[in-house]
Amino acid sequence: MPTDLVVVGAGGFGREVLDVVEAWNIAHPDERFNVLGVVDDSPSELNLRRLERRGYKHLGGTDSFTAPVDGINYLIGVGNPDIRARIAECCDARGWTPATAVHPSASIGSGSRIGAGTIICGGVQVSTNVRLGRHVNLNPGSVVGHDAALEDFVSVNPGGIVSGDVLVQERVLVGAGAVVLQGRTVGASALVGASACVTKDIEPKLTVVGVPSRPLGRNEK
Repeated sequence: MPTDLVVVGAGGFGREVLDVVEAWNIAHPDERFNVLGVVDDSPSELNLRRLERRGYKHLGGTDSFTAPVDGINYLIGVGNPDIRARIAECCDARGWTPATAVHPSASIGSGSRIGAGTIICGGVQVSTNVRLGRHVNLNPGSVVGHDAALEDFVSVNPGGIVSGDVLVQERVLVGAGAVVLQGRTVGASALVGASACVTKDIEPKLTVVGVPSRPLGRNEK
């Protein structure tokens, strides 16, 4: 029996999540998601039109959407880790259950563990013995090396590479095309800029850019 699902977020990544779900449904007809629609507190008119063209309904905001608690699963199609964490707290408080979505073209190595709410897009490579926390977003073409650990609400943008034995703490964003070299630790709420190369451990809340990466400033939240 299909699992009822809502996607939170009507923007670009929210629609990419719908792509992942559609591909999953084709590859796993016995484990299909039934997408009820998309929840978004303030969608733009452009994104609403884009959803409509794809045949998906806007169900209202997280507070206005009403549905039976039992059997409602959710995925968060929002890239920003802090916003994603706030949305997850709201959805969990309503009794919704985080789903997990993995594109069939993704490669998942042996012994790897995937937390609830995690979204793995097309072309992603996850090596052996990797630990992914809750609500991790791995964007198209990203790579996670052996024995790495990505904590809750981490985002790795398209083409980002997290090498083996790396620890990425909660709410970190690894930018498009960035590389974190083997054995490094990226502290909580840090931001690794696009195309940066991390050669040393990164302190929490720090933004780093460049090759090799250098500090740009602190993320005050």
